[in-house]
Amino acid sequence: MTKPLNTKILILSISGIILLTLVAVGLFTYFSIFGAPQKQAEPERFIVSQNAKMQDTIKKLHDQGFVKSEWALGYTLKGKEIQSGGYKISKSMTAWEMAKALTQEPYMEWVVIPEGLRKEQIADLIANALGWTDQQKNDWINKYTSMKYDETEGVYFPDTYLLPKDETGLQIADRLRIKFNEKFQPYADKFVKENVKWTTALKIASLVQREAANEADMPLIAGIIWNRLLNDPPMKLEIDATVQYALGESENWWPRIKPADYKTDSAYNTYLHTGLPPHPICNPGLDAIHAALNPDETDCLYYLHDSNGQIHCAKTYEEHKLNIEKYLK
Repeated sequence: MTKPLNTKILILSISGIILLTLVAVGLFTYFSIFGAPQKQAEPERFIVSQNAKMQDTIKKLHDQGFVKSEWALGYTLKGKEIQSGGYKISKSMTAWEMAKALTQEPYMEWVVIPEGLRKEQIADLIANALGWTDQQKNDWINKYTSMKYDETEGVYFPDTYLLPKDETGLQIADRLRIKFNEKFQPYADKFVKENVKWTTALKIASLVQREAANEADMPLIAGIIWNRLLNDPPMKLEIDATVQYALGESENWWPRIKPADYKTDSAYNTYLHTGLPPHPICNPGLDAIHAALNPDETDCLYYLHDSNGQIHCAKTYEEHKLNIEKYLK
């Protein structure tokens, strides 16, 4: 009886050793692929690019040392999505913790601001991305972007921004103004050499931005605007976009102009008032600013766009009327 008992004990011991070995190997393998890369680590910012593919984001996380295994993170993220934006994550997170962090709302949001928007439209874009209340949006429009006369409009530079959700409206307004100063500075020095105030240049650039059908039109339109301003005596600019700016409302910031609208009582109405409007009518991009500095040399004083968006200019009002008959009727 003793021998069979010893055999059973031996078999159980060996089985136990094998089981413990398998468990140890399993735990080692699990932590090798799902475990945190570091025991302790400070939170870091991680950016997911716009339109980034999931696999590219996972590879980036692995390459930067946030996860031990691309496969493991892909497994924990199966059936889930990672939004573009900014996240706070740590190398002390396991793959499961990482997946949970990356499938929450990002703390920074991408906001794309196209060229030629007025600040109310920019406020709409930012408010939608950051979840602002109506009061926060109104403060941005009427307070934080209206603190200085020359910063009322035009200096909220069109670009792609990654904005923290916890930033104040003032901080975000400053971000856009800082970007404008950075981009405009090389042109500002050149405008000084031409004895042109930067505010004047920006107003012209804003008109060019709204009036041009494309980048190619901009130097010609800038040349015509300068011709009208420098004419002796100066001519009214008679630019539809200024009337649109005066009439714009939240439901339609750039309304179609009717004949009666040319009599709109507004300082922005360049059909009633000679010279430039009090402020820019939009936030222009660099192409429009460049055109304001480098306008085409032209004898034209009038222009229009036909139904195909092609621009046609004229030296006299009689020629302009012929263009109207030819291209618009």
